[in-house]
Amino acid sequence: MGFHCGLVGLPNVGKSTIFNALTQAGAESGNYAFTTIEPNTGVVAVPDPRLDAIARIIPADKTIYTSLTFVDIAGLVKGASRGEGLGNKFLGHVREVDAIAHIVRCFEDSNIPHVENRIDSNGDIEVIETELMIADMESLERRKVKIEKLAKSGNAEARMQVDVIGRLTALLDDGQPARKFQAGRDEEARYVKSLNLITTKPVLYVCNIADPGEADNDHVKAVRERANSEGAGIVVLVGKLENEIMEIEDLEERLAFQQEMGLEETGLSKMIRAGYDLLDLITFFTVGGKENRAWTVRQGTRAPQAAGAIHTDFEKGFIRAEIYHYNDLMELKSELAVKEAGRLRVEGKDYLFKDGDIAHFRFNV
Repeated sequence: MGFHCGLVGLPNVGKSTIFNALTQAGAESGNYAFTTIEPNTGVVAVPDPRLDAIARIIPADKTIYTSLTFVDIAGLVKGASRGEGLGNKFLGHVREVDAIAHIVRCFEDSNIPHVENRIDSNGDIEVIETELMIADMESLERRKVKIEKLAKSGNAEARMQVDVIGRLTALLDDGQPARKFQAGRDEEARYVKSLNLITTKPVLYVCNIADPGEADNDHVKAVRERANSEGAGIVVLVGKLENEIMEIEDLEERLAFQQEMGLEETGLSKMIRAGYDLLDLITFFTVGGKENRAWTVRQGTRAPQAAGAIHTDFEKGFIRAEIYHYNDLMELKSELAVKEAGRLRVEGKDYLFKDGDIAHFRFNV
């Protein structure tokens, strides 16, 4: 798996421009509301120098990187939870992503109108957060109506669910997203996850600025302070410039222009790193034969579930995993040397995968 990241924000904050920069997908962009109606989707390979280094030691027919999917979702407006603008469609698309990249306008430009006729980064964030919380409250109310009768009959599970819904609703009514909910028991946590509430999704704030020299302007400072208080991630991008850079086809020319503009790394690299941190993701590798390949799983994934990222049959018939680390291969220069040095381990179902593990799975179906 990679992960799906939904780009959200008010109209005219630069979502489609940033989407194009990240994916080179050429999505339509413009300085009017609702340029994006149906979500644009772009799948990008996640660059990993470790996989390139592995390929120089272990031959394979192909090298396949793990991937990241960006979804450019229609701009939200106040009242979206009541169907204003493209509200219902927007909210449906947001529910399908793993994480939300909230694009925030942190630049002044009189030629690009703002739907609220003012530049206020935190105000913009609050508009969207409020609409998402209202949508979640309405979703919870519908669920509550369905299970209240069963709860009143004494069904223990239904009573737990009604209690959780009540606590979640109170939290949202207090202006707090559902991701701040404190589950008392595992069954409560599982139930909250099953609700698929929008505000349980982790958020990355993406500050869109007009010039690299404005990376710490007052708008960015306000978003950074908010992100720190919420424990959220933050990335600062020059959306228009990033897009211009990615439109340069010659890679050497592109890199030279990037360096000339004072950008040490691409917006894509920043987003990937921040996204992996946000979702607590790691990368492991399978090597040799048809392909050297990178796979993405969450930190703390056990061996059978890591095998399942490759194919469900691997998880169902998991026997063991033969594992060593990327650093071992770089030090000893061959798999044979890794084995002879006793660095290759046989691990069972309880093994927790680590970033940089190289695995050969044994399974029986």
